[in-house]
Amino acid sequence: MKIEIKNLHVEVEGKEILKGVNLEIIKGEITAIMGPNGSGKSTLANTLMGHPKYKVTKGQILLDGEDITNAPANERAKKGLFLSFQYPSEISGVRVSSFLRTAYNAVTGKDLSVVDFHKLLKEKMSKLNMDSALLKRSLNEGFSGGEKKKCEILQLITLNPKYALLDETDSGTDVDALKVIADGIKSIMDKDMGILVITHYYRFLDYLTPNKTYIMQAGKIIKQGGPELAKQIEEQGYQIAQ
Repeated sequence: MKIEIKNLHVEVEGKEILKGVNLEIIKGEITAIMGPNGSGKSTLANTLMGHPKYKVTKGQILLDGEDITNAPANERAKKGLFLSFQYPSEISGVRVSSFLRTAYNAVTGKDLSVVDFHKLLKEKMSKLNMDSALLKRSLNEGFSGGEKKKCEILQLITLNPKYALLDETDSGTDVDALKVIADGIKSIMDKDMGILVITHYYRFLDYLTPNKTYIMQAGKIIKQGGPELAKQIEEQGYQIAQ
């Protein structure tokens, strides 16, 4: 079971960003994409999640064999896709706990009570060393970089999707927070989940060892390999992929 991305071409406001991307995200594996700014990494993540700003002009996205190329984002979420944003939005007046319960009930089709969901959430938060007082705050409002990213991963481990797309989860976090986030991800990673990690840097992949590493530049995959490729990029830079 896997996500298959076949010859994917994507444009934004008339400008082509992705120019024939082919890759797979396989359950039970961690797939990493590295590349410089502007290479198309975030465009790929947003396209996979169904952001309407990103227009697929050619190619296919298959989720466990089903074509979801034109499916809306809410349907993709119900089918098991999750996107952790590079820059999580602040939503004033919406408590973290309320947001997460609404998302959980919508994606799972369940209707957990406030009390039952709070018990579930406290268990998940313990894996991320998060203070339960955060649940009463407005979503991401006034959060530090590390708190925002932990909140994103709290959503991940609460919703427990089939496929998780992590768009630069390492940005804006210190080393201690990064290790906690990685440990939280590893706590739910199993043969029934596939993870795509998008990053500039090797440090996150030092905690989450990828099965496959892809290098993206100018909207194309220009090199692929195993975990050793990520280490080479860290040591020698992207010129090794030329």
